[in-house]
Amino acid sequence: MESAQTPSRVLVVAHKTAATQPLLDAVRERAAKGPASFTLLVPNSAHGLHKAVDPEDQGAEEARAVLDEAVPRLSAAAGSKVEGLIGDPDPLAAIQDAINLRGFDEVIISTLSPRVSRWLHLDLPSKVTGLGLPVTTVTPADE
Repeated sequence: MESAQTPSRVLVVAHKTAATQPLLDAVRERAAKGPASFTLLVPNSAHGLHKAVDPEDQGAEEARAVLDEAVPRLSAAAGSKVEGLIGDPDPLAAIQDAINLRGFDEVIISTLSPRVSRWLHLDLPSKVTGLGLPVTTVTPADE
């Protein structure tokens, strides 16, 4: 049994929504519930031709830019330093890798609105729930 002092390890998965208010609010709310450490995972998305060529050749500049913008804001919301990771272009593979390597206790998935979210069309939250961890899905309100 873990002591009450052991913080929960929370994996935050986001790309385009990594620095948006709904996610900052969700992290702030989660931090208020009890001790937690947060890690932001940004799948290294492959674009256009890169998908056809080889996603492995894709530079991580875009994902790194997301981390550079989002980590300070998420750290402020969490009240503690948030770590940043760049993962596999496949979001489910990226999440599985992170869980296998780091052992997380819960997952927050931040994605675009249901109308345009590829992750929701892939049923990512359900697939991650299938890994046996509690999942919170955060989407912006549809404008």
